[in-house]
Amino acid sequence: MIASDLIQSQIPVLRLTDTIKTALSFLEEYKLSQVPVIGPKGYIGLLEEEDALGATEISKIKDLQHVLLNHKIQVEEPLYSALSYFSKTNLSLLPILDENQKYLGCLTAADLFKKTCEWLNVDELGGLLHLEIKQQDYSLVQISQIIEASDAKIISLVCIPNKKEPTLLEVIIKINREELSSIIQTFERYEYKIIATHHKNIHQKGLDDRFGSFIRYLNI
Repeated sequence: MIASDLIQSQIPVLRLTDTIKTALSFLEEYKLSQVPVIGPKGYIGLLEEEDALGATEISKIKDLQHVLLNHKIQVEEPLYSALSYFSKTNLSLLPILDENQKYLGCLTAADLFKKTCEWLNVDELGGLLHLEIKQQDYSLVQISQIIEASDAKIISLVCIPNKKEPTLLEVIIKINREELSSIIQTFERYEYKIIATHHKNIHQKGLDDRFGSFIRYLNI
């Protein structure tokens, strides 16, 4: 999927001739942290709520042009690029531009979060298995074989780099079975380090703390 698949055209934009009062109104009404600013030649940047609050209401947006953020994403960029962008910033939205740098709309962090949950199949019933693996030993083929040998399937799989130990990966696997005892035993026979298992109805119980850590890792 690419940025254009989640484009939002309803989010308002500011002009250089608009007042700070207008900007504050947009920020409050749409629950935004930033608002895109458009000039005669197209997209200029993002006005931060903090900068707007620090200015007088009668000031023009052009008076704050020097503090606008130049964040943006191209319409054909993959959504994985947007995930990376949001994880490194405190943005609530990303302006989307076409190949001619024309402003098309925005991609919001909230919409991308929902799409990420769809990718990870968080609403599907199943069990969670959390492994710690040396990067050099990681094999998706072997992991899949172990799970499929028990007549189960991987619904989603996420690899998270261990920040304290760069040589390790944390692998969170969602499996289409709620009871994982035989699968856990097989992983143990292969000497996998199992950090945690959750094989109850996670649709009713919600995501476990480890899975929540992954979402926080994205800073969304």
